[in-house]
Amino acid sequence: MNLKPIKTKKDYQQALDRLELIFDSKKGTKEGDELEILGILIDQYENEHFPIDLPDPIEAIKFRMEQLGYTQTDLAKVVGLKSRASEILSGKRKLSLEMIRQLHDKLNIPTDVLIQAY
Repeated sequence: MNLKPIKTKKDYQQALDRLELIFDSKKGTKEGDELEILGILIDQYENEHFPIDLPDPIEAIKFRMEQLGYTQTDLAKVVGLKSRASEILSGKRKLSLEMIRQLHDKLNIPTDVLIQAY
């Protein structure tokens, strides 16, 4: 086990190659420990060099509705009125703090996503 910080693309590729080799290692073994540490190092490098932006709030609502099989009528039960749900989905109405709370509680959409400007 020769672990070191991942600083370059070459280091990153070597870490990925090694991870692939030891991927099925069992916990508590030497290789299992290496796998765990390597995973942390790779995750840290990827978060720093390949950050993933949060999705657009409205797209997140639409995606979650699709996952749950919700219609606009179902969304209206969460935000109050059918016309309000329509305005939200079309981008004509901004989300209020109370709507954000309801969407988080009822649809389990992270508040970090919902509070973004759009």
